[in-house]
Amino acid sequence: MQLQDTPETWLFKLWPWLEANKIRLAWAGGIIIVAIGVISFNSWNREQKEIAAGQMLTELMLSDSRHVTPEQQAGLFLKIAQDHKNTGAGERAMTQGAALLFDAGQYADAQKQFQQYLDQYPGGFFAAQAALGVAASLAAQGKMDLAAGAYQRVIDNYSDVMATSFAKFSLGQIDERQGKLTEAMNLFQDVAHSNPNSSVGQEAGLHAMELTMKPASTQSATAPAAPFKLSP
Repeated sequence: MQLQDTPETWLFKLWPWLEANKIRLAWAGGIIIVAIGVISFNSWNREQKEIAAGQMLTELMLSDSRHVTPEQQAGLFLKIAQDHKNTGAGERAMTQGAALLFDAGQYADAQKQFQQYLDQYPGGFFAAQAALGVAASLAAQGKMDLAAGAYQRVIDNYSDVMATSFAKFSLGQIDERQGKLTEAMNLFQDVAHSNPNSSVGQEAGLHAMELTMKPASTQSATAPAAPFKLSP
């Protein structure tokens, strides 16, 4: 009957192999140590960049903006976005700057910045808001057909409930303006049913009720909704 090898027996059998390969093992161990060091440094460096970007963004959002124009304020946010790419704070700074340009009536510039966010961060945390911003910027420039397509892409491609609700409501406004009352009615009812307690849901409900009571009405549609803001 063969006895089971003890740990000492295994070490005795393994020792010649260790002696023959000790140089290779030393190199492998060194490489592993260096790799761990590089990974740790990169992780630490990313954390430091995130912290620095977050501090700058917080300071800017809390600063007194009464003495600067919205365009200048937008430029400060966009500078943070440029200087701190691939950070959460940088992403938010880019959308914040774009929203400020929109509020200032710089719709073409706002569209450019929202689109730049989508190009740079297609799966980013604020992607749905940026896509909504592109659509609203197009609508504000009077490019209704392009805006309608952009709103539809928000509805089709994103799961953000508020972004899709704004997109459906704004697309309903465009359809109403173009005389597509059935399509507009469906969109307004959808928003009202899915968001009954929100401001956009209540407004959509009112629009749906008006269309039900006066389906042939030629009343002018209200201006397309702006993208919801990223509040500090």
